[in-house]
Amino acid sequence: MRKREPRLIVAFYTTHDAMAFEDFCRGRGVEGRLIPLPRQISAGCGLAWSAPPGNAAGLWKLLSDAGIAPQHVRELEI
Repeated sequence: MRKREPRLIVAFYTTHDAMAFEDFCRGRGVEGRLIPLPRQISAGCGLAWSAPPGNAAGLWKLLSDAGIAPQHVRELEI
């Protein structure tokens, strides 16, 4: 079994938003990746962005710059 580690999780309203944010972040070399939505979060889309913990302000800035409104932003152990 894989060891759980803290991650900053962004849930989206739509799959389009999730994929657009992935493209936006990859184009800027931002660390993170799309994952299936963790069970602890209930959201409209089945995908979430997983990023290293500790930089929520930077992640909110990226979301704002990308013009994407997240449904949830939480730090979870996954």
